[in-house]
Amino acid sequence: MRAPTTGGRAGLAQGSVPLAVRMRPTSLDEVAGQQHLLGRGSPLVQLATGTRDNPGGVSVILWGPPGTGKTTLAQAIARQSGREFVELSAVTAGVKDVREVMEKALTHRDLYGSTTVLFLDEIHRFSKAQQDALLPGVENGWVILIAATTENPSFSVISPLLSRSLLLTLKPLTDEDLGMLVDRAVEDPRGLGGSVVLGDEARSAIVRLSSGDARRALTALEAAASSAVAAQADDGDDALDGVETVPVIDADTVAAAVDRALLRYDRQGDEHYDVISAFIKSVRGSDVDAALHYLARMIEAGEDPRFIARRIIISASEDIGMADPQALPIAVAAAQAVQLIGMPEGRIPLAEAVVYLATAPKSNAAYNGVNAAIADVKAGRLGVVPMHLRDAHYPGAKRLGHGKGYVYSHDAEHGVAEQQYLPDALEGTEYYTPTANGFEREVGPRLERLRKITRGE
Repeated sequence: MRAPTTGGRAGLAQGSVPLAVRMRPTSLDEVAGQQHLLGRGSPLVQLATGTRDNPGGVSVILWGPPGTGKTTLAQAIARQSGREFVELSAVTAGVKDVREVMEKALTHRDLYGSTTVLFLDEIHRFSKAQQDALLPGVENGWVILIAATTENPSFSVISPLLSRSLLLTLKPLTDEDLGMLVDRAVEDPRGLGGSVVLGDEARSAIVRLSSGDARRALTALEAAASSAVAAQADDGDDALDGVETVPVIDADTVAAAVDRALLRYDRQGDEHYDVISAFIKSVRGSDVDAALHYLARMIEAGEDPRFIARRIIISASEDIGMADPQALPIAVAAAQAVQLIGMPEGRIPLAEAVVYLATAPKSNAAYNGVNAAIADVKAGRLGVVPMHLRDAHYPGAKRLGHGKGYVYSHDAEHGVAEQQYLPDALEGTEYYTPTANGFEREVGPRLERLRKITRGE
C-alpha cells in the first residue's frame, strides 16, 4: 500500500533528536491531558503567565507515572513565561550544583528583579542532605521549584520541602490524549511533517501499547516510521507512475518495530507495590482472572519470580489457611519448581498455584489467631508455664515439681486428656475461631469437642 504525495521526508531527517523531544509543547495550550491541573487560575497557569512585576506561582511537586508530562509541563511553563529556567536531574546533580543554582538565582533576583524557575527531575533520587540544600532558595523565594517524581512524595521527599510546595498529581494519559499526540506528531513540521501515513489499525496499536505514556507512544511511532521508510527503500518502489509515494505505517509495521508493550512498572517504585497489592487482593477476593492478569504483568515486567513465589506462599497461609490445608504445600511446591526450572517456564507452576489459591475456600482464622496471641504477648499477658507442662528431664527438675501431674495424651481416651495448657492468666482464652468455609467446616465441630475435653466441660 502506498499513498501518493508531493511532500518530502524532512520529518525523518532531523538529526538524532528523538521525536518525543522535538514534539515537546511550547506552551500549556499544547499540553495533552492533565486538564485537571490546567484550569484558569490554577497554580501551573499562574506560573506560566507570571510577569516580572507580578511573578505569581509557588513551588510545586509533580507526581505521576512516567510519560505523563512532568518535564513537558515544566518546560512549557518556562518557555511561556520567559523566566530564567534551570534544569537539573537528581541522577547527576549534587549539593554543589544546587548551591550554584541558588547563588545565581539570588543574584538575578537582586540585580534584575527576575525569578528563576528550577526544574528538578527525579527528586526522589536526592538524599535528605541534597533536598535540604533546596530549602533556603524555596523558602526565601530565590527560586520557584518545579520538582518531578514517579514515587510517592510522602515517602521520598522531606517534610520541610513538602510543606513549602504544592503537591500536584498527574494522571496517565487517556487513549484520546495519546491519539491526539500521535496525530499531531505525524503532521507537525517539528515531528514527521507528513512524511508517512499512519493507518487506523496502526494508530490504535500504538495507543494500546503505550499504556498512557506519551513518550512511549512517540517512540513507538518514530520506530514504526523508520521501519516503514526502510521497507519502502528495500522494495525499490519509491515512485509509482511518476508520482512520489509516502510510506504507510500499518499494524504489521508497528508489530515489527515494537516487539512488545513495555510495561510501566518500576520494581523499586509505586507500581511495584500497587501491582503486588492488586495481585494479593485478587487472590483473596477469589477473582482468578484478575489474579492471573496481575501475575502476567509482574512476569512481563521482569519481576523477580522468587518475590512472586514468596507472596503466593504468604497468601496461602494468610488468606486460605485451614479452609484448604493443601494451599500451602502447593504454593511451596510452585516456589521450589521456579527455582529448579527457572523462567520463562516457571510461569506455569506459578500460574497453577495462583489458580488454586484464587479458587480455594478462604479463611484468615489462623492468621488472626497468631496475631491475637502475639498482641497478648506484647501487652505482657504471659503468665507462667503450668508446673505439669514444664521440662522434667534435667537433674533436680522433679524436686521442683516440674512435670508433676502431667497426663500423657496418648494414654487418654481418643488421645485427648483433660488438662490445662494455657498459663493461669490466660485460661479459657480462644485465639483460633474457624470459619464455616472449606475444610474448616470439619475443623470447627472437632475443635469444639477438643476444647470441651481438655477443659473438662
